[in-house]
Amino acid sequence: MTDNISNHKLGAGKNILKFLWDLLALPIGYLFAGIIIFLFSRRSANGYRADLFGQPGWVLAREWGDSVLVAFILALFIRTFSIQAFRIPSGSMRNTLIEGDRLLVSKLSYGALVPFTHYRLPGFSHPKRGDIVVFKYPEDPKRDFIKRLIAVGGETVEIKFGDIYINGKRVEDPVIKNTYYYNRGTYGDVNQKTIVPAGYYFVLGDNSGSSHDSRYWGFVPQEDIIGKAQLIYWPLNRVRFLK
Repeated sequence: MTDNISNHKLGAGKNILKFLWDLLALPIGYLFAGIIIFLFSRRSANGYRADLFGQPGWVLAREWGDSVLVAFILALFIRTFSIQAFRIPSGSMRNTLIEGDRLLVSKLSYGALVPFTHYRLPGFSHPKRGDIVVFKYPEDPKRDFIKRLIAVGGETVEIKFGDIYINGKRVEDPVIKNTYYYNRGTYGDVNQKTIVPAGYYFVLGDNSGSSHDSRYWGFVPQEDIIGKAQLIYWPLNRVRFLK
C-alpha cells in the first residue's frame, strides 16, 4: 500500500515537471518552427498553417524548444556557478584594465555563491593579496566593482609615501609595489593605520588617483565577492591573462 502511494506521488511529480517543461519549451519551439517553415515552405497560407500546427510543426517545435531551453539552462548554470563576463566601465584600474575591456571572471576560484543564500560552494583557493576581484559595491549592492585586493581580515594596512604597508612591512609584490597609492579618504589618509575586520577585504584601484575604493568607503564583506578576474577576451589586441 505504501509503495503504491509512493509510486503514485512519483508519477504525479514527473507529470508536473513534464507539463512545466512543455509550458516553457513548446512556445519557444513553435516560434522557431514557424520561422523555419515560413522560410523553406513554398505552400499557400493554408498549407503553411497546416504544416505549422500539424506533424511537421510539432516535430520541429519539440526539437527546437528542447534544444533552446537546455542551452539556456546550461548558460544560466555556467554564469551562476562558473564564469561570468564583465565590461570595464571606468578607468579606475588603468593601465591594467581600461575602459571597454571585456573580462572573464572565474567564480570557481573562490567558490560561487548559491543564489538567494549566503552559502558559498567550495573553491580552489581563497582571495589573496594582489588578486583582481569583482564584488558587489557595499554602498549599492546592485552595482559590481572591480579592484585589486590589498589586505585581508586581521591585517593592518597603511599607505605611506605611495607604498602599501601591511602590519608595518612594505609590500614587495610587483603588482602592488609598482603602483603609487595616494593618501585619500577616511581609511587611506596620511598616518592612518586601518585594521581590516575579520571576514572583510581592503581593495584599491590600480589608478589610485582616479579610483573610488576602500580608502573612501571601507571594506568588502566576504559574501559580496563575486569572483576573480582571469582574462581579457576583448578587444583582440588586448587579449591576455591577468595578474
